[in-house]
Amino acid sequence: MDVIEATRIVATLGLGLCVLGIALRIRDITNRPFEQDLSRARGDIRRGVLYAFTLGMAPWEKESTRRHWVAYFRGIFFHLGIFMAFGVLFASPWLDVIPLPVAWLAMLVTAVGAVSGFAGLVMRLTEDNTRVFSLLDDYFSVFLSSLSVALSFLTLLVPSALPVFYIVTAVTLVYIPFSKIRHCVYFFYSKFFFGLGFGRRGVIGQPGGEYID
Repeated sequence: MDVIEATRIVATLGLGLCVLGIALRIRDITNRPFEQDLSRARGDIRRGVLYAFTLGMAPWEKESTRRHWVAYFRGIFFHLGIFMAFGVLFASPWLDVIPLPVAWLAMLVTAVGAVSGFAGLVMRLTEDNTRVFSLLDDYFSVFLSSLSVALSFLTLLVPSALPVFYIVTAVTLVYIPFSKIRHCVYFFYSKFFFGLGFGRRGVIGQPGGEYID
């Protein structure tokens, strides 16, 4: 067994532990009591949920992103880089047969994603309001994620970096269920219940305006 095979096993174990940890988190969420809204429905719930997962994520729909477009797109690029890094992880046994245009696209996305991630870390360290609310986990989560994305880029550029990418990614995967990176799970729940609650009240996603009587 060579180094690549050994570290690939480590990455696979890390992925398995990550899936297990997330499954336990989901079980914990679904076992929590659900408080039924007893008020009279004033809107379409389905429209509210659809809005939450589509137009509700547009930058102009929220004041925080409407006033900070650079930060919004930095986050978009960072997350695209993370998704592409997972793609590199799953495709890693076949890196030598990936078409060159696909490899170049993956390198571009992961490079921009890594830069965006580390830029976010710098912003978190230097921006007064963000620094006050940041915990050690915030910094470590962003750093690990950014490093994993950067190493996925390096692996595409220099295949000999693959074992390091496997090890760092394994550490990141194991850390996910215990860190704020687990928002990747909570995101869908929060969006769904946001759309459910405010859609039912007729506040979002309704035809003819944001509120219906």
